[in-house]
Amino acid sequence: MGMKEIITIAKIHTDFPDKFGIPRQSVLGGALKGRIVFEKKYGVKEAFLGIEEYSHLWLLWGFSKAEREGFTPSVHPPRLGGKEKRGVFATRSPFRPNPIALSVVKLEQVIWEGEDGVELIVSGIDMLDGSPVYDVKPYLPYEDSVPEALGSFGQQNKDLSIDVVFPKELLDRVPAAKQDALLSVLRQDPRAAYQKAPDYVYGMAFGGQDVRFTVQDGTLQVVDVVCGDAAKIK
Repeated sequence: MGMKEIITIAKIHTDFPDKFGIPRQSVLGGALKGRIVFEKKYGVKEAFLGIEEYSHLWLLWGFSKAEREGFTPSVHPPRLGGKEKRGVFATRSPFRPNPIALSVVKLEQVIWEGEDGVELIVSGIDMLDGSPVYDVKPYLPYEDSVPEALGSFGQQNKDLSIDVVFPKELLDRVPAAKQDALLSVLRQDPRAAYQKAPDYVYGMAFGGQDVRFTVQDGTLQVVDVVCGDAAKIK
């Protein structure tokens, strides 16, 4: 018997309209928040009874902008400088036969009376704005955590960070509630490992603003914040 077609039960709304700058894993997303808005059919209270008893959730969701023709069995992980190859099934690359992702997020709030029913506010996100959500499951610490597990190059590079200089007059253009989250993203160095051009001004869309920066001698320097539409996550 064939598998039933996977359906979208919700969309997650985040501060990332573009892929550039999104944390490489949800655990790195820290203070970054997202709002999960369910299709009316699934946003019924009965479907969420007891969910507030869990601190964290698994999200099964889709890489909505990971489009590639055909099957590519190997990829170049950015954390390896874009030069070394790994098998696609030995990485978290979004370019897969089925562009399905799995993330652990922290449940911050259950909104029982949203516009279309129940909504969830979660933190620690690593998702593009509007990404489809296919399922929500509780995270069980006793079962889902394996402290002695090996993590290959991802584990080896988990603590990589960069110094950030963000002038106060520019940081003040960012809503106060979003400043810590933005700083955490910048400290992770949003650039791909193979994008290290000196003097180049990068632009990262975040929460309705365009954050522009350069990187020299191991320090990320914010040079401008161009304000746009109001941020979606309050």
